[in-house]
Amino acid sequence: MKTKVFLGYVLLGMSILAVSCSKKNNERSSNTGWKYNDQQWGGFEKVDFEGQATGPNLVLIEGGTFTMGLTEEDVTYEWNNIPRRVTVSSFYMDETEVTNINYREYIYYLGRIYKSYPDVMRKALPDTLVWREELAYNEPFVETYFRFPSYDDYPVVGVNWLQAKEYCKWRTDRVNEMILIERGVLNPNPDQVDADNFNTKSYLAGQYQGNVRKNLPDLQTGGERPVRFEDGIVLPEYRLPTEAEWEYAALALKGKQSENKDELITDRRIYPWDGNTARYKTRDKNMGNILANFKKSQGDYMGMAGKLNDHAHIPGPVRLFYPNDFGLYNMAGNVSEWVEDMFRPLTSTTLRDVDNHDLNPFRGNEFQELILDEAGNPVEKDSLGRLRYQLVGDSTLTARENYVKADVKNYFDDDDDAIEYAYGKYSLISNKSRVIKGGSWADRLFWLSPGARRFKEEDKSDRTLGFRCAMTRTGGPEGNDDAGGLEFKNKKTKREKTSYKK
Repeated sequence: MKTKVFLGYVLLGMSILAVSCSKKNNERSSNTGWKYNDQQWGGFEKVDFEGQATGPNLVLIEGGTFTMGLTEEDVTYEWNNIPRRVTVSSFYMDETEVTNINYREYIYYLGRIYKSYPDVMRKALPDTLVWREELAYNEPFVETYFRFPSYDDYPVVGVNWLQAKEYCKWRTDRVNEMILIERGVLNPNPDQVDADNFNTKSYLAGQYQGNVRKNLPDLQTGGERPVRFEDGIVLPEYRLPTEAEWEYAALALKGKQSENKDELITDRRIYPWDGNTARYKTRDKNMGNILANFKKSQGDYMGMAGKLNDHAHIPGPVRLFYPNDFGLYNMAGNVSEWVEDMFRPLTSTTLRDVDNHDLNPFRGNEFQELILDEAGNPVEKDSLGRLRYQLVGDSTLTARENYVKADVKNYFDDDDDAIEYAYGKYSLISNKSRVIKGGSWADRLFWLSPGARRFKEEDKSDRTLGFRCAMTRTGGPEGNDDAGGLEFKNKKTKREKTSYKK
């Protein structure tokens, strides 16, 4: 149902865009006085942009400031999540974890498209052997959990961080291809093979044409042209959420704000819900019910026969419990989740230059640039249909003031003698260690706190570990109708009518 609503909004927005591009209007540049969208005036286009559409399964997470870090006693004494004040920009996030049927669709696509490269599909397969254990009979899950339809709506597990990243790239391209098909720009093309497949960046760079139905009008030449990034039609990329984004979305402190407009959070939260226990406290039929899928005590995964408490001995359906105040399901329990960040015990906001890292804090940047030919155009796409990138070169870095390295995963590590991570000698932390957040069906209640953090090697997987996708929000932080408290300012700054004759 939500996908249909999304498609309706896309079609409505695109029809408005088509009308605005095809009609000659009299809107002029406030800078030069030249007309927009008029071939006789040069054809510079200004789209009537209605705002970023919400992609399938995504929920807008309105950003803000919050205290990131521990919300309860540090019983492990690791001190790796010291509370600190940060701000997170608005973004979109999947309302559920990626499910088995979602991931099987991905596997099917890879097998259908990359006929000359079967290893692409094989490398993407989840490791179903994560269910094996020496002194437990979990062998049936090896065969059934990922493939049998009973588990279609259960979160996919056995997927490592690298595989999750590739899934995000694939999903970006499929959603944007669907938008262009619904927009009437492309026809469905089931005959795509190998490098000849729709990739968003390759399409925007002119290295993929596809089965064109009708391109957009070109107001410069009077002909037609493909969709450009500046048209605002394609969506930004799906990706893994950062640790700060994930934690902010899990806490959902939006539900603890004062009713007065005084920017106050009335109460803190230990978990993604109110209270200090994992049971409903409201005086209704739900009172006493479990709020998440986790391990209640030694050997107790789901309660007693006839009175099951969380109705799941392993991961459960992704919408089994009520969502939090942002509308996100299972931000505690069910499965732990991969996030984008590289793991270090000390985060960027607990090191030096704190003030420079309290907006969208993140560790793991590898700044890249397109590989260009001598004419300054992207070189030919690779065998999988993707543009080629490389780390930012020294010639670019020497001209920068805001960063001096292309790979900053080890920021402050390699220039501080007091910090050393010798994998296998002093610790298990390496340059492949990635943060995982949220407790799972096999964890005790402590790990369900959004501030709790652990790590795993990016090429490893687990039966308790899944993921969900996120997407950057462009434009206003409150959504497409985000005038809100700024409405009075907009009235004062509204553009005056021009004195030009029509």
